[in-house]
Amino acid sequence: MSLFVSIDNIEKVFTLTGGGEYLALKGINLEIKKGEFVSLVGHSGCGKSTLLNMIAGLDLPSEGVVTLEGQRIQKPGPERMVIFQSYCLLPWLTVRQNIALAVDEVMASFSPEERNQIVEEHIDLVSLRHAVDKFPNQLSGGMRQRVAIARALSIRPKLLLLDEPFGALDALTRGNLQEQLMQICDRYQITGIMVTHDVDEAVLLSDKIVMLTNGPGSKIGGILEVDIPRPRQRMEVVNHPSYYSLRSEVIYFLNQQKRIKKLRAQKQGIVSRHGLEKVNLEIGYVPLTACAPLAIAQEKGFFTKHGLDEVNLVRETSWRGIVDGIAGGYIDAAQMPAGMPTWLTVGGYQEQPLPIVSALTMTRNGNGVTLAKKFYEQGVHDGHQLKRMLLESIDERHTFGMVHSSSMHNILLRYWLAAEGIDPDHDVHLQTIPPAQMVADLKAGTIDGYCVGEPWNLRAAMEGVGFTVATDLEVWNGHPGKVLGVREDWANAYPNTHIALVKALLEACQYCANPANQEEIRTILASRKYLSTNIEYIQLGEPEAYSCSLEKSVEYAHHRFFGDGMNRPSRTEHLWMITQMARWGEIPFPRNWVEILERVCRVSVFSTAARELGLSDLKYRREAIKLFDGIPFDAEDPIGYLNHLEIKRNVTMAEVALNNRPLVAA
Repeated sequence: MSLFVSIDNIEKVFTLTGGGEYLALKGINLEIKKGEFVSLVGHSGCGKSTLLNMIAGLDLPSEGVVTLEGQRIQKPGPERMVIFQSYCLLPWLTVRQNIALAVDEVMASFSPEERNQIVEEHIDLVSLRHAVDKFPNQLSGGMRQRVAIARALSIRPKLLLLDEPFGALDALTRGNLQEQLMQICDRYQITGIMVTHDVDEAVLLSDKIVMLTNGPGSKIGGILEVDIPRPRQRMEVVNHPSYYSLRSEVIYFLNQQKRIKKLRAQKQGIVSRHGLEKVNLEIGYVPLTACAPLAIAQEKGFFTKHGLDEVNLVRETSWRGIVDGIAGGYIDAAQMPAGMPTWLTVGGYQEQPLPIVSALTMTRNGNGVTLAKKFYEQGVHDGHQLKRMLLESIDERHTFGMVHSSSMHNILLRYWLAAEGIDPDHDVHLQTIPPAQMVADLKAGTIDGYCVGEPWNLRAAMEGVGFTVATDLEVWNGHPGKVLGVREDWANAYPNTHIALVKALLEACQYCANPANQEEIRTILASRKYLSTNIEYIQLGEPEAYSCSLEKSVEYAHHRFFGDGMNRPSRTEHLWMITQMARWGEIPFPRNWVEILERVCRVSVFSTAARELGLSDLKYRREAIKLFDGIPFDAEDPIGYLNHLEIKRNVTMAEVALNNRPLVAA
């Protein structure tokens, strides 16, 4: 398909009554091919209709250019027809006369017979033959909208623009009109652009879904390509494998924009106090047992003790929400999977390096690999038996969940599978799923297993839907689990605040490690404020046989919060995680990996915090990295280590172009 509509760097500014200006749209770039159907989605006030009006020529951009077939759009024209939600029919004209009015105006050079034939064809096109002589007030809402569609199509526009055309209709009428619109667009290869608030409508009708961020200064937050083949049937499209993932993607975007708007409304200016540059912080977390240090720092007053008087813990449902919050600057700091700081720094997010600093490891261990109960019943109790079963069912698709490409869940699951001779990209399918959704998907049978942090492994076993085939105690005992992450520019702007934050969380980690506090911590975590789950699913003590509904007992994945070698960020561990992400093509291996590690691991901040807490006697050194397959990791030769691994993708190398901020001595 050839380029049809081009929107180049559009900006739209409105002059406000009484003075001042409002920036509605900024930096909008979009290309639409001939025959494509594009939906614009976003919350009210994001500029969807403003953008549509500029394409229609009803308004002009303040900056930038909109072109149709290479010609700049500067005014309305019959080659672009707009269908509004309000129908816009002339009440004193019948159905036939409303359609004929447009045809007579635009096609005056045609003979009366030709114009009449076009009118009659379009009456039949929208199935209104029985109502041709009725006036608008004698028609239902759906019939009026069909008249508007017939009128628009009758003048054979090159581009059909729709501004929530079905928004005021009942569900049945809306569904029927959607079907008719798809048939008409397919039949005549019409290019369409539609504004809609209906996610299902966008997925059903579109080739592309363009998602706009909140205003002011709205921009394109993402473009989804809808790969569902045409022709589409409304009742059948839901069965396509991509339907629910596309729908979820749009819903996630809209929900995230709603949360961002709420955070913006709550956000104060920077509050300085107690010698700290900033005491009002938004800290993101995902509800897992591993969020205990954050919950305890809040509930036991450690944030306040160290001068951080106004800390708000922002609960995210997935690690993607954490990434969006940090990248967008809507949260100050976050609990992160151990691999996320380096993943962001080397450009894992939108292929743009975002330097992140980690000065504290908050938890170690806590992850497990859970398989569906059916595997247990088939005699699969370890990795070797899983490989045998996969070989015996080679024609079946087996899906396993993990929570983020940079998480230890993904890294350890892939390592465990590969060490057992299972290629994690070819022999099984790995899918990113929010942690709290894992058990529900396992029950529904949409996944065969997952790697996730507690309490979701123990919960699956206790509910009799799955079993833990391996914990990280077996795969890599003592691996980093969750870390504190902040943007490097934030750390440089608020150095005293950063130290205070690490002190508060390090003291909370020490509190979490005390066996005498376990029942209190379990109660806090199980509350609706944090995990909102049964307290029995949360276990904090030393690993022990825990009776579950499957035939044998399992060990739950035990978290370690504090102690010698536990909390200081380790460059060796971060380097190992880089090798694993490069191994599977998540990132290129950075040639300047030494610089990356110096930027990420802010050891000086940890050392200062530990010293000021009187914890200088903590031993920093950890044992060499030892995984269950016995392959040693040589931090002096990471490329040689990668080459030694048998199952891997083609590893690429690249120089990561970080910004020019000076390195901070650590």
